[in-house]
Amino acid sequence: MSILLKNTTFIDHQSFEFIPCHVFVSDSLKGKLSILKSVTKELPKADTVIDCSKKFVTRSFACGHHHAYSALATGMPSPKKTPFDFMDTLRYIWWTLDVCLDQELIEISAMATAIACARNGVTFVIDHHSSPKAIKGSLDIIAKAFDKVGIAHLLCYENSDRNGSKGIIEGFQETEDYLSRKQSLIGLHASFTLSDKTLNQAAELMQKYKTGIHIHIAEDSADQRDCVKKYHKRIVDRLEDFGFLSSTKTILGHCLHISEIEREMIAESGVWIAQNTESNLNNKVGFFNSGQIARNVMLGTDGMHSDMMKSAKAAFFVGQNFDTTSYSDTYRRLRNVHRYIDENNFAGDDANNLVVLDYNPHTEFNQQNFLGHFMFSLESKHIQHVIANGKLIVNDRKVVNVSEEDVFVQSRKLSVKLWQRMEKKS
Repeated sequence: MSILLKNTTFIDHQSFEFIPCHVFVSDSLKGKLSILKSVTKELPKADTVIDCSKKFVTRSFACGHHHAYSALATGMPSPKKTPFDFMDTLRYIWWTLDVCLDQELIEISAMATAIACARNGVTFVIDHHSSPKAIKGSLDIIAKAFDKVGIAHLLCYENSDRNGSKGIIEGFQETEDYLSRKQSLIGLHASFTLSDKTLNQAAELMQKYKTGIHIHIAEDSADQRDCVKKYHKRIVDRLEDFGFLSSTKTILGHCLHISEIEREMIAESGVWIAQNTESNLNNKVGFFNSGQIARNVMLGTDGMHSDMMKSAKAAFFVGQNFDTTSYSDTYRRLRNVHRYIDENNFAGDDANNLVVLDYNPHTEFNQQNFLGHFMFSLESKHIQHVIANGKLIVNDRKVVNVSEEDVFVQSRKLSVKLWQRMEKKS
């Protein structure tokens, strides 16, 4: 199958060069594009032809840290006990929600997330999943839902000692079963819920499958305090002791409450940080400061939503006060996820992942001021078409491969089922 985007302007996502052209996309070109000059008269035949006059085409987006399992949280009732701090938020909200998930709820959460990603031009998702009472087969359920919509993915299951020995056994079984068949990471919750025994298991699995871990790090200061109290060292030191900093596939989520020495260790190791600004604001846990680790920082949503353009703007505006960010710094973090995927040889995020922007600005729009438009005017509402791995998955703002309305009818029904379970559990 092939797609021809006629009469468009292609914006290079790295140089911001504006190129008047036709864009030929084929899923048989191993992810490559053909940029044909706008004066070209003999255009190649294509299965799908889209007139993109006065439209802009650029690289689609990817999410560096997501939680699809939280999709049905939108609008849910408040917990019976108002959280006093972040640890209470985990206990009374997220650990109450994830333990109530079953296979049906996992699937609909993944479907709703995949649809939201597609509509927002996010064609690759790095997801961190938790469902302590429905572990077996959970990653395949998510993968199938994402595949159905057309979203590429890098998944992991969140292992944690908070779910008891049975949870650890089942979690690592699920992790290894999935790792043995598909690209994946080893999911870990956070230092304060992980014993040395569990980290040792994760380290052995990491070496066996030549992958990395995906873990929350110092999201709240309590995580650091717990590590110092129990192990007489800080979290990054603890991770280094188990060899987790040796893999460039490793992702450290958040990293708010780390020291300058820890920043140096991270910078020297080549591991990656996933910044989640809006989630940090929502949880009132602090503000991310890149320091010396800016090169390998990418952006995530932490399950707050599936809109990477929105995440980039939040990172920029908050960074004006608590970080050293500029237009270019923030945009680089947004696009760093592509480098993470490419440098670690993960599949699903090649050049044939594109968005078509229906953007009609009231001021001049060009290579020199692209970033100004991106930060202050361009939004996901301007995304008209989305191409993922050479296939059209959003056509004229409508998801192609599934019925949004059918999915949302079911998700609205199942959200009530989840909330009722949570009320009984709390």
